[in-house]
Amino acid sequence: MLEAVPNVSEGRDPDVVSAIGAAFARDAALLDLHSDPDHNRSVFTLAGHDEELVESLLSGVAAASALIDLRERVGVHPRVGAADVVPLVPLVPGDMEAAAAAARMVARRIGGELGLPVFLYGEVGAGRRPAFFRRGGLDELRRRVESGELEPDAGPGRIDARSGAVLVGARAPLVAYNVVLATDDVAVARGVAEAVRESSGGMPGVQAIGLRLPRTGRVQVSMNVIDVDRAPLHEVVERVRREAAARGVEVADGELVGLVPERVLTAAEEAGVEVPGVDASRVLELAVRSRLAEWPGPSS
Repeated sequence: MLEAVPNVSEGRDPDVVSAIGAAFARDAALLDLHSDPDHNRSVFTLAGHDEELVESLLSGVAAASALIDLRERVGVHPRVGAADVVPLVPLVPGDMEAAAAAARMVARRIGGELGLPVFLYGEVGAGRRPAFFRRGGLDELRRRVESGELEPDAGPGRIDARSGAVLVGARAPLVAYNVVLATDDVAVARGVAEAVRESSGGMPGVQAIGLRLPRTGRVQVSMNVIDVDRAPLHEVVERVRREAAARGVEVADGELVGLVPERVLTAAEEAGVEVPGVDASRVLELAVRSRLAEWPGPSS
């Protein structure tokens, strides 16, 4: 059993999101869906055996590339593809090689059967992260490919403006979490993000950016906690709260994107810290057991 967490560049049209979700759920169990209109992004959490998961991911990526036109999409989240990132994740640590093998298969089939350029990241991409490919956006990625700086790992050697590229990776579980601040000053969010992320001297295993949310007028610290053991989520959220307070701003809300490993909730409970949006209903292992108990299995 493996987990996959494909992210697509559509979070506003429920009909499109539903159609893509049905495609992703063709041969795998759909555990969770998170859509955000400001980010204009949807995150699907899937689980299944490796061969079933590969088929479902191919189906979902095909649907996303057919239904999403990047030239018409606006959202605050960085992106380079209609089907932007497709990570394969082991449900148990010893299964990383299985996740890597599935990721390589997904990449080959997306490139060969769907004709989309694919870049590998994480355990199958020399440790590179999606940000390596996203910097400067899709136009910059196209320039890097045309100049010979980068070459897709699968698929054509050119990037179409409509569908873009697909980033396929294998990685350990991470937690995606957003903190909304009670201000409209995006400089505050960017300052807090800089203070907490590892790359600028903050907490280990934390990626963070500051964003403005057009629909609410507030700002957000959007984070990936890629090492939940070195940086427990509840400690990360408390650090964000302290950094915001130091700038005279309160935390308005917190939002979990997807599911969390059980140990994340356990650590927060043992520390006596409540993390908004994180409770037993959001635990990955519990969702897998519950969903698979009722799941009829692959349709094919």
